[in-house]
Amino acid sequence: MYEHLETTTTSRENLKRVVVDPVSRVEGHGKVTLLLDDDNKVQQARLHIVEFRGFERFIQGRPYWELPVLVQRLCGICPVSHHLAAAKAIDQLVGVDPENLPVSADKLRRLLHFGQVLQSHALHFFHLSSPDLLFGFESDIGKRNIIAVLADYPELGVQGVKLRKYGQEVIRMVSGKRVHGTGAIAGGMNKALTKEERDYLLADIDQMIAWSAASVALIKKVHCSNLPYYDEFATIRTNYLGLVKPNGALELYHGGIRAKNANGETIVDHLDYCQYNNYIHEEVRSWTYMKFPYLLSLGKEDGWYRVGPLARVNNCDSIDTPLAEAARVEFKAHGGEAMVHSTLAFHWARLIEVLHCAESIKTLLHDPDILSGELVTQGEKRYEGIGVIEAPRGTLFHHYQVDENDIVTKANLIVSTTSNNMGMNESVRQVAAEYLSGRELTEPLLNNLEVAIRAYDPCLSCATHAVGKMPLQLELVNSQGEVIDTLVKRSNGHIERPNA
Repeated sequence: MYEHLETTTTSRENLKRVVVDPVSRVEGHGKVTLLLDDDNKVQQARLHIVEFRGFERFIQGRPYWELPVLVQRLCGICPVSHHLAAAKAIDQLVGVDPENLPVSADKLRRLLHFGQVLQSHALHFFHLSSPDLLFGFESDIGKRNIIAVLADYPELGVQGVKLRKYGQEVIRMVSGKRVHGTGAIAGGMNKALTKEERDYLLADIDQMIAWSAASVALIKKVHCSNLPYYDEFATIRTNYLGLVKPNGALELYHGGIRAKNANGETIVDHLDYCQYNNYIHEEVRSWTYMKFPYLLSLGKEDGWYRVGPLARVNNCDSIDTPLAEAARVEFKAHGGEAMVHSTLAFHWARLIEVLHCAESIKTLLHDPDILSGELVTQGEKRYEGIGVIEAPRGTLFHHYQVDENDIVTKANLIVSTTSNNMGMNESVRQVAAEYLSGRELTEPLLNNLEVAIRAYDPCLSCATHAVGKMPLQLELVNSQGEVIDTLVKRSNGHIERPNA
């Protein structure tokens, strides 16, 4: 059973250090550290990524055609995103630009991607975040899991499970497996859908659209019934970046880069993503293995930005499916400003994208091009390829160089979660400054910090790889590095004081 604790320090000069290690209910592992002064004011808040990824080095020395399969091993949650980003990059190595990809191959890739975004968003909302939203950020720890959701909201829980399953079935039909399949190859796709596979997916699509629309209505109700709290929790004013279509509509597979500032003013628009390195640089800091991307024109201090559902729905002028577009209009009207800055609104925008994906899947399933047509093409060999895609968590960059023997000599990846690195750090700082007392080590306190991070749906496993299960530990440490007090949350949810 959880015990109430109080800890004090008498020094006016020393800072107190609070550590949350690791952050829970996210994909991958990281920790949070907070430094508090004697008045309990947060002097520093940091999200640390504590494991080294190194995938850029792993794939050097490999033939380029292996990349779409290799890079999927970055993650078991969003492998399709890495698969398609790599495929778009190696298309260029065989002389094929996105606009020259065979029509059937392009539509099959888009179908695969819509299935990926649908299943990933459903997993995050229903399995990882809905317990916080339905039961409260400081609810009993036993409630904050999908099992409790299924028990107290069985219909909603089942819908979430089946939405994710449907997205995985789309992936399986196109790529052969739900996780780490194939499909995209240099210059196209390796197979079309059969009529039987298409009909199998068509059987349930109308139900998926209905459930997706209901989930948008749910998150709107949850968000708006907790105002102004939900608009203010972890909220920061930032720049936003993502892909858009030539007409400014929401785009998840291929488009130009658009960035806007906190006031909704355009920074760059319809930028060819192959020129990204002239506009986006990455900063390295000593206390984390995750980099800090920023817009070069604005500099390191002001140029950082957020990506993902909130950025995409904020940046786009429209959504080209009717139900999702109606939901977008309601969403943008909520904030009363040009941009919606509420960090918890990531969930709302995420479910609008679920609805868009379901509608788009239905459209593609009725398109005969996914059943037949040219699937592969090629042009003149090149030695550099850049693939960019909107992964569920945001804009994903894959950049490769090869030698005359088709061996990868250089690789650079800017993973979606990396672009949200500064945003997550700032949101953690805001929540810590607002809700941290500095004298009570409580499990609900830990969850408030984690709720801010979970809103971004970070995929830390894209940047880290850890083995085994890790407990959640909160330590209060003085300036000499001595641990004053500790709470540990075990993998079974039990809270204990190790030295009691």
